Amino acid sequence: SIFSLRADLYKNRRLVMKLAKNDFKTRYAGSYFGTFWAFVQPVVTILVYWFVFSVGFRSNTDELGVPFVLYLVAGIVPWFFFSDALSGGTNSLLEYNYLVKKVVFNISVLPVVKIISALFVHGFFVLLAIILYICNGRFPDWYYLQILYYSACVFFLVLGLCYATSAIAVLFRDLNQIIGIGLQVGVWLTPIMWVSESMIGANSLLYKILQLNPVFYIVSGYRDAFIIKRWFFERPVWTLYFWIFAICCFLFGNWIFKRLRAVSYTHLTLPTIL
Repeated sequence: SIFSLRADLYKNRRLVMKLAKNDFKTRYAGSYFGTFWAFVQPVVTILVYWFVFSVGFRSNTDELGVPFVLYLVAGIVPWFFFSDALSGGTNSLLEYNYLVKKVVFNISVLPVVKIISALFVHGFFVLLAIILYICNGRFPDWYYLQILYYSACVFFLVLGLCYATSAIAVLFRDLNQIIGIGLQVGVWLTPIMWVSESMIGANSLLYKILQLNPVFYIVSGYRDAFIIKRWFFERPVWTLYFWIFAICCFLFGNWIFKRLRAVSYTHLTLPTIL
């Protein structure tokens, strides 16, 4: 199934990119500022979190040698990508139901379209993060190349999740709300806004439980690239765990998608038939 999916994506690569660009452009169609809103909301979110935790609660990142806003940005940028891609990918079959109804259309590319659309915004925020670090005297180095690796980690992980959730969401519409609540909780458990090592201890049981979250690996990786300057292969056990989890997630998601594909098609076309 992995090889067949790769073949489908390669065969339809031009269509995927065209749909992804169109999805990005039409997401805010009808508004005066258009795609500008895709960047405004995350920036405002960062400013709010920075004010609350840097000014209000005064989170301490002195041991890392960076202001809190840089610590926050390094963690929240990959989270924005994961959250946007998961939400969009889950809703992909419902949103593009007019394509699902076309028997000749390969619907397996639709979750990929939404993830690539989210990737466009992610690229902007990675660039913004690099500019913020440069303004604070921390210039790009070879460790920044890991951003490409960890972005690929997000892409692969969320792709497996979206294959399962997009098919299930057709039959169980409440899944979108459940995922929304899960993302609200997940942003606090990852963690992104607080320094877990200094607050709960790197050797504590709670910290080790939090590390089971695969997004924790990705967020920590971005901070390794931006702040700590550590390569991903210096965490061999954690890296191995992430890829085992991500591959199993992808295989399971692919299996769910193929099992529910025919049922999803029936549910999406039935109202038209009636």
